Amino acid sequence: MEETALKKGHPKGLYFLFFTEMWERFSYYGMRAIFMLFMTKVLLMQDADASQIYGSYTGLVYLTPLLGGYLCDKFLGNRRSIVIGGLLMALGQFLMFLSASTGGGSSAVTIMWAGLTAIIVGNGFFKPNISTMVGQLYPAGDRRIDSAFTIFYMGINLGAFFSPLVCGSMDFRWGFLSACFGMIISLICFVIYKNKYLISEEGKEIGLPVKRLDFKNILVIAGSIGIIFFMLNFKQLFKSDIDIISYFIYGAIILLPIIILSDKSLTLTERNRIIVIFILAFFVIFFWGAFEQAGASLTLFADRQTNRSVLGWEMPASYFQSINPLAVICLAPVLTIIWGYLYKKRMEPSSPKKMAFGLTFVALGYVVIAFAVKGLGIGDKVSMWWLISLYIIHSIGELCLSPIGLSMVSKLAPLRLSSLMMGTWFLANAAANKFAGTLSALIPPTGDMDPATVIVYPSFAGFQITNLYEFFMLFIIMTGISAGILFILSSWLQKMMNEKHDEFQPELDR
Repeated sequence: MEETALKKGHPKGLYFLFFTEMWERFSYYGMRAIFMLFMTKVLLMQDADASQIYGSYTGLVYLTPLLGGYLCDKFLGNRRSIVIGGLLMALGQFLMFLSASTGGGSSAVTIMWAGLTAIIVGNGFFKPNISTMVGQLYPAGDRRIDSAFTIFYMGINLGAFFSPLVCGSMDFRWGFLSACFGMIISLICFVIYKNKYLISEEGKEIGLPVKRLDFKNILVIAGSIGIIFFMLNFKQLFKSDIDIISYFIYGAIILLPIIILSDKSLTLTERNRIIVIFILAFFVIFFWGAFEQAGASLTLFADRQTNRSVLGWEMPASYFQSINPLAVICLAPVLTIIWGYLYKKRMEPSSPKKMAFGLTFVALGYVVIAFAVKGLGIGDKVSMWWLISLYIIHSIGELCLSPIGLSMVSKLAPLRLSSLMMGTWFLANAAANKFAGTLSALIPPTGDMDPATVIVYPSFAGFQITNLYEFFMLFIIMTGISAGILFILSSWLQKMMNEKHDEFQPELDR
């Protein structure tokens, strides 16, 4: 057995990246927890419009890692990319604070677009590089990498747990400013301690070499900022119903695999591994499309049709978004123990099967909430425990899929394309989040309504959605079918991953 497979514990750099990512996620999830409520309550947008904006924003957040990954690989290096991204995201959160401070109106919307643009581009530089550096801390073939990404994922969720409680407990403007402070803390810590902790176990600095960034690529960055700001403003500027962001995101997810797989320098093994990444990325779209309703339709459901009264105190709707990260923090060690036990018994499921389990648990979560809302009237409310149960079940599914997916990309991607392939993985999240916004727009009218209001029910694939039961059934069918197909394909995908590589069939301790 290789020595790398026997090492115990984790390098200090993992916990440094844990802390850095924790505060960045505090910033992102704090803003996300109140974003839908800000648009519907302060900017007075319709649910469907706010849902589409939410989907466009979160979709582009996961698309720009492609640009950030490319510039990192070719020019900037991981460390400089993270600093640039952190500065842009802090600026974006501050602009959201300014937008909320105006009290509404067209100026608030324009400032909001500017803030979203800065956050989107900044995230593109930050997110793929921080995840890639986790994988670079370990030598090839080290099976600790799976548990490392699970630990790293707990850092993400620790920040995501506190942020809705902080940002959701105050006025919207102070909530956005708190998110800004979280990003600044993350950035300062990274700048001060990066040289001390970001080293491999052999003592080498991790991160790709930095090359000079030429004027052409500076124009690419500036042009990308301008294009994203234009796309976010397109409907407002031209009074158009055309959603160009959908074309942009879905077009990218079709074209990128073609471009990457056409690279003649790829070996057969590298090509097979990349194909596995793309196939699993397709199924990830359905997982996150259902899961990310947490920040969209489920937030509206929590606000309007969930009984949030606790001993005479009404809990803010945004607090429900802390349930998922808290459950992940509590359950991640349990899942790690389970996978370790099954590994020793030679029964550990393959990465594709784990991800199929993830889709199954998301479907089960919606079964619970569909049961709760069956026969529910427009103005009726359900116990908060139904929604809490959904989030806990979804958290189990997330642990089966998300850290496993990050680890898989780190192991399968060729080193020279590591950041780009991590960005490609986030591209599937981009399509999923845009899809989530589209699905959220299908939520039927809920909450207290004026009796004189003419109710218009949304339609999907020719079927009219007239109540929440039908709305949640859509997610049960979508994720249930996806899980079944992935289970069927999992053995074939595992063969594509295993070809002549022992790290996917590790030798057991004796």
